[in-house]
Amino acid sequence: MKPDLLVIVGPTGVGKTALSLSLAKAFHGEIISGDSMQVYLGMDIGTAKASPEEQSTIPHHLIDMLQPDESFSVQQYQEMARQKIVEIQNRNHLPILVGGTGLYIEAVVFEYQMAKVTENPAIRQELTELASKYGNEFLHQRLQQVDPTHARKLHPNDLRRIIRALEVYQLTGKPLSEQQHRSASPFEALWIGLTMPRLELYDQINRRVDQMLQMGLEKEVRQLLATGRFEKHTASQAIGYKEMIQYIKGNISYEEAVSSIKQGSRRYAKRQLSWFRRIPEIHWFDKTDVHAFIEINHLVAGKFPSYRE
Repeated sequence: MKPDLLVIVGPTGVGKTALSLSLAKAFHGEIISGDSMQVYLGMDIGTAKASPEEQSTIPHHLIDMLQPDESFSVQQYQEMARQKIVEIQNRNHLPILVGGTGLYIEAVVFEYQMAKVTENPAIRQELTELASKYGNEFLHQRLQQVDPTHARKLHPNDLRRIIRALEVYQLTGKPLSEQQHRSASPFEALWIGLTMPRLELYDQINRRVDQMLQMGLEKEVRQLLATGRFEKHTASQAIGYKEMIQYIKGNISYEEAVSSIKQGSRRYAKRQLSWFRRIPEIHWFDKTDVHAFIEINHLVAGKFPSYRE
């Protein structure tokens, strides 16, 4: 019998956290973060983690597991998340996977087979040096030439995954996108997708960035930089952090940093929607529809009646 799983996805700023907390209370749920940056300690404000109060009310998992200078792969996340799902199910609670990192979530919910190609340090070093010399965009453009399907999934600053995709292509002669396969889910999953009209979403994103700044995003980034290790790792390229780093280093003004964070967040939301729209299993709901929450509750209750309060 497949374990039950509720999945809540959607673009940044749409209200996934609030919905997940409400459903977790109503259906004896425990929340598993589906965000690739929330695994890192000290990255709280910029990743919009649930507050300590919220985490004390509902159990949360896969948050604050690693230092920002530690590497973390999709495969590691897949294994950890699936283990948590089984543990939560064994407590007769409903596992709720919540987030916006499409690749991570899809890797958990489906039998997502990763390319099993051994890492090649020489190729990685060569590609890293090219990125250092010509910029991340240079490698991203190279990936677009050999594997446009996978390139569309990656931001130019996601250097680690760009290098991995190019490495796989150099070693096998085949695009990484052709070596990853998705088959049936090992879970009895219900997908809920949250969205809202684009202009309202963008306005919500802008307001949330302002709120993050008021909460102390700059101070958070300064504390991370003070460790002396943060800037050397992928986590420092997360939206909100990379722009603040440039401001703190004096490369751009505060106003430019804020504008870039808002623009980057809006673009990220657009990419997230494009990613999730390709998944036919998702039941989409407009957050601004006054009946949406009632309809979502009915849908979840119909799928998972045994967890109802």
